[in-house]
Amino acid sequence: MPLRFDDTLETVLAGDLRSPTGAPLVWRQLVDLLGRQRVPVEARALNLLESLRPAVALDVRAASARALEGATPPAALVRLLATDDLMVALPVLRSADLAEQEWVDLLPVLAPGARHVLRNRRDLPPGVLRALESFGPVDFVLADHRSAQAIAEDIGTQPLAAPSPSEDDAGEGLFAVSDLVARIEAYHRERDAAETVERAGERARSFRFETDAAGVVRWVEGVSRAPVIGLSLDLQGLARGSRLDGVAAGAFRRRAGFTNARLTIEGESDAAGDWLVSALPAFEQVTGRFMGYRGTARRPRADERAEPARAPIEADALRQIVHELRTPTNAIAGFAEMIETQMLGPVPEPYRDRAAAIRAQARDLLGAIDDLDLAARIESAALSLGEGRVALRPLLAGIVADLDELLTLRGSAILLPSEDVAVSGDRRAVERLLARLLATLVSATAAGERLQIRFAQDGEQRVAIAIDRPRALGHYPGEAVLGIDDEQDEDGTLLGTGFALRLARNLARELGGSLIIAPDVLTLRLPAAAPGTREQANRN
Repeated sequence: MPLRFDDTLETVLAGDLRSPTGAPLVWRQLVDLLGRQRVPVEARALNLLESLRPAVALDVRAASARALEGATPPAALVRLLATDDLMVALPVLRSADLAEQEWVDLLPVLAPGARHVLRNRRDLPPGVLRALESFGPVDFVLADHRSAQAIAEDIGTQPLAAPSPSEDDAGEGLFAVSDLVARIEAYHRERDAAETVERAGERARSFRFETDAAGVVRWVEGVSRAPVIGLSLDLQGLARGSRLDGVAAGAFRRRAGFTNARLTIEGESDAAGDWLVSALPAFEQVTGRFMGYRGTARRPRADERAEPARAPIEADALRQIVHELRTPTNAIAGFAEMIETQMLGPVPEPYRDRAAAIRAQARDLLGAIDDLDLAARIESAALSLGEGRVALRPLLAGIVADLDELLTLRGSAILLPSEDVAVSGDRRAVERLLARLLATLVSATAAGERLQIRFAQDGEQRVAIAIDRPRALGHYPGEAVLGIDDEQDEDGTLLGTGFALRLARNLARELGGSLIIAPDVLTLRLPAAAPGTREQANRN
């Protein structure tokens, strides 16, 4: 087998180090390669990191150190990062795995705060613990003989009233570092508040972010942190507040990349407003473990819109076609009923049977037309929804009664929960959503199959409705069921199971909820009804 020369390190070392974006990029790449031991630790690579440190922002260095959690970086890289700012040293010292002598050699060059991190670890060798004890019982009492005015000038704050010295003080000017830390924190709070006020008048144009494996943003650069940190890629179900559309949520479940997902951030910060977000998944190279997303966000250009386009021509045309189909279909159903009931005079039985079949098919066609009309209204943002309190169990009981004929034909059943819960939303839309969803699932059931419906409180603001997934749909893993094209199957779904489930999912989003499809259960989440709104149920 021919030997291959790995030039990964050479490629990184030859990178652009002079541009504003070149140095941070090379820093990240080198730290990742050395920290995960994908390239050998060479002195020239460590020297380059040392020289790049002043040119790389602190938050970039801290993010690259956090990315090594769970890895086993070599001692030389641990030493370089542990002697950096505490924000950089903390994630490395918290999880690094070194030999006993390597720890002992490292301790003298660590700052007191870094040694304090090691004092809280319970997995260090006994020799390291003894070496830590040689530095004294604590690392957070320092003697400083400068005046309070000089200290305040160093950290950029006004001097605070110093505590009156006690008889136990070792000498004039001795103070606890906690006082200094408090002053520094006060300074940073005032500075951050000033920056927030200053940024309120100007909007950021782009930012970068990273998420953890759960899809939650943990690092951001380019905008204020507070409005972005903690946001999730699965925000399509939120009725209010910051939200991300289903493009990102669907890609997250598949661990796939996505482009130009629509993000809206509420508030008055520099991050507020509409964004177009793109990101790629990150995987651990050795184990293949999913680590999260790394991506960017930008403001939409003048020729773009970050929110759904209103009333597209295609949706309007579809609604017009639907209107033109509904009128003759209603007429056909009406004439078939007149023949079946012999309203115009006696009709032979074969013709009455044929008229009954025509009326049933016209009814199915009208249901499909209504589905198309609903989909067009959602697409064109023309769906008008009211607010009210909707009790679910009596609503589901009525839907099951309407599906009795189909259940009998299939030989299946729907089992309702004994308790009742209430959701907030438009009653007609909630009924349409549940009826369409249950009819689609029943159409896929087999003889003897039972679909259990369960209610659960999903936090204080959501109600979860879990419905068993029919076994026939188990051939389509996860959300692959949304792409089923089964018009030729005799399952009672004129437009197909995939279309019906996509329609249910979109309608759930319009109601401020979501539809999550798991291998054995479908979970519909809707906003919970607020207490004290029972009178609205009567008006509905």
